[in-house]
Amino acid sequence: MTTTKALLAIFTLAAISTLALAQDAAVGVQWLTYNNGLGSQRFSSLKQINTQNASQLGQVCKVQIDGPGSFHGGLIVSDGVIYTSTARETMALNASSCAVIWKYDYQPEDARCGGSSRGVALLNNRIFRGTCDGRLIALDAITGALLWKNQIANPALGESTPGAPLAWQNVVFMGIAGSELGIRGRVMAYDAITGHELWRFNTIPMGKETGADSWARPETAKTGGGGVWGAMSLDVSSGELFVPVGNPWPDIDIGYRPGKNLFTNSIVVLDAASGNLKWWYQVSPSDWKDLDLVAAPVLYRVEGGRDLMAIGGKDGYVTVVDRDTRKSVFRTPVTTVEEIYQKPSREGSRMCPGYAGGVEWNGPALDRLNGALITGAVDICFKVTLGEGTVYKPGEANFGGMVEPDGEATGWVTALDSLTGAVRWKYHAEKPVVAGITPTAGGVTFAGDLAGNFLVFDSKSGVLLKKENVGGAMAGGVVTYELAGKQYVAFAAGNISRNAFGDVGLPSVIIMSLNPGAPVRAIDATKGTATSGIDNGRRLYSQVCASCHGTDGNFMAEKKLGNIAKRMDMAAVGAVIKNPKAPMPKLYPELINDQSVTDVTRFLFDELQK
Repeated sequence: MTTTKALLAIFTLAAISTLALAQDAAVGVQWLTYNNGLGSQRFSSLKQINTQNASQLGQVCKVQIDGPGSFHGGLIVSDGVIYTSTARETMALNASSCAVIWKYDYQPEDARCGGSSRGVALLNNRIFRGTCDGRLIALDAITGALLWKNQIANPALGESTPGAPLAWQNVVFMGIAGSELGIRGRVMAYDAITGHELWRFNTIPMGKETGADSWARPETAKTGGGGVWGAMSLDVSSGELFVPVGNPWPDIDIGYRPGKNLFTNSIVVLDAASGNLKWWYQVSPSDWKDLDLVAAPVLYRVEGGRDLMAIGGKDGYVTVVDRDTRKSVFRTPVTTVEEIYQKPSREGSRMCPGYAGGVEWNGPALDRLNGALITGAVDICFKVTLGEGTVYKPGEANFGGMVEPDGEATGWVTALDSLTGAVRWKYHAEKPVVAGITPTAGGVTFAGDLAGNFLVFDSKSGVLLKKENVGGAMAGGVVTYELAGKQYVAFAAGNISRNAFGDVGLPSVIIMSLNPGAPVRAIDATKGTATSGIDNGRRLYSQVCASCHGTDGNFMAEKKLGNIAKRMDMAAVGAVIKNPKAPMPKLYPELINDQSVTDVTRFLFDELQK
C-alpha cells in the first residue's frame, strides 16, 4: 500500500487492511498486539528516534477520550489508526493527528458496572475487549459497530473482565478476574467470528483436575480466586498459551485455605488449540501477601537454543525460567523487598512490596539491541493485619484482614542482563512506574510514571534523555510506530484508580514526534456527552469510585459506602468528596464540578444503601 493510499484509507475509512499476516512478525511500522508481538517482548525495530535526537521529541496532539476514571489501556496501531479503551469507551483515532475516527460507548446491561480495561485485541478487522459488566464484545474495526456480545462472567459473583484479550488464528482468548471477591478463575477461548466458546480452563483446580490436592480444604477451592486480569502471551511455534494467574482468596487469611493453592501466582501454560494443561510455574505458593502475577511473561530464545520466560510479579522480582527444564535461571529484585514473617498476625506486619506494589500489569520488555530485560515497578510498603475470621458472601470483597500503605510510593525502571539477571542500571522515579516499557532499535527506551512524566532513556546506559510532564498519570500503553516515513510515540495519560499514587488527570492519548513544529492540537472527544442527575452519578461512581470501593460500595471493609447514610448526611458526604483525606484522590474542582459531586452523592444515597 502506498503512502498516499494509506493516508486516504485513514481519512475516508474506506479500507483498513486485513490482519491475516502473522502477528508476531517484527513489523516495526505498526503495533498490532498489546505487547507488539504475541511473545510480549515489546521491542520495536524502529530507529529514527535515537540517543542523539530523543530530547527533540515534542507533542503533536492530545485527545481526551473519556471523563474522570481509570485509563490502563494498551494501544494498538494498525494502518495509521490507534485503538484503545477505557472502562466503557472504545476509540479509533488517527495515529498522526489524534482525530476521532469512531467512538463506541458501551451501555452496560447490569446497573452496577465498574473496573477498568487493560486494552483491546485486533484481528481481521475486528476489535475485541471485555466490558465493565462481564461481557466479551467484538466491534467492526472500520466503523465501530457492535458485531457480537457474549456474557462470559457473572458480576453477581464478583467476576469481571478487565484483562486485555489475545487474538490468534480466528480465536480470542480471555480470562476473568475478581480474586478479592472469591471467584474461581478461568481462561476461555472463543470463536472470533461468532463469539461462541470453544474451551475453558479453570485456574483453580477441583475434583480430579491436576493440582486439586494443593487445596488442603477442598471446599475452599470453589472460591479460591486465581483471577486473570492482565494480558497473555503465546508461542506460535509450539502453540502454547501463557496465562498469568492472580492471588488466592482470601488474600490474607492463609489459615482459611491451607496448601500451595495452585494455580494462583503462577504462569499456566496451555495448549492453545484445546485448552489442555501442559505445565506451570508457581512463583509464590501459599501466598498471603497478594504476590500475584498479572503481566504477560516475555518469551525469548538465547544462544544454544534455550527458550526462556521472564516473569515480572508483585513480589518485586523478575524471575526467568528455562522453559525446557522448568527451573529458575535467575531471580532479581527490581524494587524494595523486605523479608517478613511467614504467617500474618493480628498485630500486623510490615511488608514490601505486595498488594499495589512490585511489577503490575505492564511487565518486563526485551531490549534485543543490548540483551537486557527492562521493567518498571512500584516501590511501596504496606501494613498487613490478619482479621478475626473469613466468611464468604457472594459478590462481596473480603481480604481476610486489613491492608494500609506504610509510607510514600515511588517507582523504578531497572535493566537486567537477560542471561544472568545482573543489574545493568536503575532509575528511581518519583512515583510508581506501571506504564508500558518500550525499548527500540534506536537505542532508546520509552516509559512513564504515575507523576505524569514521560521518560526516555538511553537503553544501554540508563541515562535519562528526556523527561516531560504530560498532565496526567501514565498507567497504560506506550507504543511507537511509523507513518509516511516518520516515527511517532503514543501513550495513555490520565488515570484515577486505586493505583493512583501520583498525579491523576483525565484519560487522554498523546502523540509525539521529533520536532513537531506546529502548536499542539488539543481535542476533547467527550464534548456533547455530559449528563446530569442520577445517571451521571451512577456513571461517575462506576468510573471513578468503584475501583477502590467496589460496585456495591463495600470493597473496602473499613470504609463501606453501603451504610453511609447511617453515619453521615448528604452534605457531609459531599464535603468529603470535595476535600478528601489521602489516599482518596482530590478531584474537585479540577476534574469534577459541583453538579458531579451532587450527582454522585445522590447515587450513593438512592442506590447503594442497604
